[in-house]
Amino acid sequence: MQFVDEASIHVAAGKGGNGCLSFRREKYVAKGGPDGGDGGDGGSVVLVGDDSLNTLIDFRYQRRYRAQNGDGGQGRQCSGKAGEHLFVQVPVGTTVIDEDTLEVLGDITEVGQELIVAQGGRRGLGNTRFKSSTNRAPRKTTNGKLGEERNLRFEMKVMADVGLLGLPNAGKSTLIRAVSAAKPKVANYPFTTLVPNLGVVKMEQHKHFVMADIPGLIEGASEGAGLGFRFLKHLTRARLLLHLVDVAPFDESDPVESAQAIIRELEQYSPTLSERPRWLVLNKLDLVPEEERDALCERIVSELNWDGPVFRISAIGGEGTQDVCWTIMRWLDEQRELQAENPELAEEEAEIRERMEEEAVARVEAYLERRHGRKAVVQEDDLDDDDDFDDDDYDVEVEYTP
Repeated sequence: MQFVDEASIHVAAGKGGNGCLSFRREKYVAKGGPDGGDGGDGGSVVLVGDDSLNTLIDFRYQRRYRAQNGDGGQGRQCSGKAGEHLFVQVPVGTTVIDEDTLEVLGDITEVGQELIVAQGGRRGLGNTRFKSSTNRAPRKTTNGKLGEERNLRFEMKVMADVGLLGLPNAGKSTLIRAVSAAKPKVANYPFTTLVPNLGVVKMEQHKHFVMADIPGLIEGASEGAGLGFRFLKHLTRARLLLHLVDVAPFDESDPVESAQAIIRELEQYSPTLSERPRWLVLNKLDLVPEEERDALCERIVSELNWDGPVFRISAIGGEGTQDVCWTIMRWLDEQRELQAENPELAEEEAEIRERMEEEAVARVEAYLERRHGRKAVVQEDDLDDDDDFDDDDYDVEVEYTP
């Protein structure tokens, strides 16, 4: 699941230090001559790719970045200290655009990649630089140059770290409203959410993750019912799935049967997707009498034979949501550390994503063949756009072969 995340900032490189006008003055040294030193170069603003960041949210709060100026030169031919470069961490996958000229300055595509976006000003020259056989006492110096200033726009494709799944009215939109600044529509009827919503869950400085609110699935989604293909494909982009279960549904249906229906849809759509890390979140506990909560939750977990993490929350009141978010944050950090230590894990993750794409394509092709009685060829890229899937309108490009 990808979204465009944007941020605009102003960067200014440091000014170069001025050259020094000085003459050597020492006892018993006649006509000591010029000894003014050069100034120091100004610091540059440098962007650095960082895989621990996955959004541009930090740039919404700090928009101005300035590198250090160079110091001026001194006597005795002492040069001024150069200004320190300012290194700004940005997520991998960020495109950098000059807002004034619309020039693309570069793309940050690798961890540790550096991109100079504002060059520091050149140093000024001291009067020592201008001495010659015909000008033995120069009084000429130059000032340091101003550093570059730019208005930049960052653009990146954000991939959701966490995907929410569950039946309509399970409380997915309420949860994402409770833990992020996203404001998806919430109402007391099913199918309130018609398009995926993205929320950035900020825990602390440089500690945040992306949560995606996927519209509710229905039974038969893996066979094309409703907008099942469109919704299920987004879950293949997430590292972790949170399975929300309404423990007190308004239609008095069995929460266990509802959860099992979603699990079956995942298995039928993509066996690989069904094996992805998935945590159970029992929601709407505020609607259950306190003395009945433990027994109800234990029954649901037992009948589902669930052996993974289980959380009990009330999204509308925020009860238990912070515990869920911190556990997710720690889990994501551990996964990044493991992949950094073992590159093979990153390759394995890429293979899993590719396998899920292939299974998704096969499912769509089988559906179209059943519906139209002819073999359909669907490209993987056709599943990447966020347009509605409607085989009658062929928003997914379909090529029929006899």
